[in-house]
Amino acid sequence: MIDREVQIIGTGSYLPGSPVAFEDADTYLGEITDAPASVMKWFARIKPLMREMLDINYYHYAIDPNTRQFIEDNVSMSIKAATKAIEMSGLKNSDIQFIAYGSAHQHQMPTASVRIQEGLGIEACGEISIHANCTSAYKAFLVAYDFIKSGRYDTALVISSGISSSELIAEYYNQPLLKKEELFLRYFLCDGAGAVVLKATDIRKGLLVENAYIESIGGKKPAAMLNQRPAYWQNPKLEFESGSHHIAQMFNEQLRTHFHDEDGSVFYKGLKRMIEKYQIDLSQLKYFQVNFPSKHISELIIEECESLGIPKETLYSKMSDMGYVGPPMVFICLDKILREEKLQTNDLILSFVTEVSKFMQAGFSLRYY
Repeated sequence: MIDREVQIIGTGSYLPGSPVAFEDADTYLGEITDAPASVMKWFARIKPLMREMLDINYYHYAIDPNTRQFIEDNVSMSIKAATKAIEMSGLKNSDIQFIAYGSAHQHQMPTASVRIQEGLGIEACGEISIHANCTSAYKAFLVAYDFIKSGRYDTALVISSGISSSELIAEYYNQPLLKKEELFLRYFLCDGAGAVVLKATDIRKGLLVENAYIESIGGKKPAAMLNQRPAYWQNPKLEFESGSHHIAQMFNEQLRTHFHDEDGSVFYKGLKRMIEKYQIDLSQLKYFQVNFPSKHISELIIEECESLGIPKETLYSKMSDMGYVGPPMVFICLDKILREEKLQTNDLILSFVTEVSKFMQAGFSLRYY
């Protein structure tokens, strides 16, 4: 018998609809036709280059291809991913004592965690919703891990979902106000959900959580991904007329300036801090899962991280076949590992993310026994 450990006993994922080829994305999202002439010209030039840079062959959208109406939302996709995770765990829905939900951002009331609880038929449990861009899934994971480790709960369901297409469809934009940085994300993001079930154990067996980590290093850096909404609700008509709902992301030199410091990228330095803080043994690293929306960026990161003892061949990504789903990607990839790969004793899974809205970072390490 050993001290209380936290074990991953179930994972699940859900990708809506059939795979959508890169060339067919506009059939689902709608064509951009009324942006300023300079933006349209730039868009026509950059679009063919996106395929090479992203290395994404297929997306998943929660959109009917004929009607272009939404057939899923964040809650319905979460319930489907959670159901698969609970089935794998061998628990009943009523055995879940705590739900932690993470998404990029949310405006719905009541919050998603209690809607998911209702959808799963769980009469009473603890719950929390966290919204922090691509770190939200990791933060939900950390809260659930800490709550189980401390003895507050014995079981937890951690879920993340993203329906980015709802903010990328042509009708969402006030097109005459569109800027380059507001169209830049259009072929990066798509839809899906992932879930993990955690359970307390006193036996060192299966896939155990070694540690979980979060930090924000953006206190003196500008937001690199943002909208212009104020910190209160606006009149929807005025919001649309001003374009304050558009999501923008810095790119090229702007983003590079704030992502790369003189002593290394913010990702590299954050990962190094996590490894040193928890003295993570990388000697049996099996999979290094990185939440980035571009194969090009992931490959640059892994080159930098080789100095930490992370071999290139450990980089794990399924983005080419499913697109970049945002926060849920970490749980979707973990689900793929547990269902499709073979883990050996002492194999390590390491995951880390840098999100660029305010350079929040997060990660965790898992080890198989």
